[in-house]
Amino acid sequence: MRADVQNLFMSIHMLYHAHHHDLTIRDMQPVLEAHGYKVGEREVKQQLERLTELNFLTAHGDEYSLTGTGIGEFKEIQVMLQKLCGEVLAPLEETESANAGA
Repeated sequence: MRADVQNLFMSIHMLYHAHHHDLTIRDMQPVLEAHGYKVGEREVKQQLERLTELNFLTAHGDEYSLTGTGIGEFKEIQVMLQKLCGEVLAPLEETESANAGA
């Protein structure tokens, strides 16, 4: 997966998990790895700091918590993901251009 796409998905996962509990770098790394991301502590920290700069998370000590802005952003992401999944997860139809390549 391209780095920019992975970073986007990681951010979504972080916002989701922050909705349930405060995040730490050490706690998030194994969670993200369980989701299939190949990340080190440095990448996790960079994403948490980026989300903090966007005002989606707030840092207090080693922990990061979700802000009101972050909740609003996550709700918008959920709506868009529902629409996207409805489209991209539907079975693909055979098209002439796909058949021409076969």
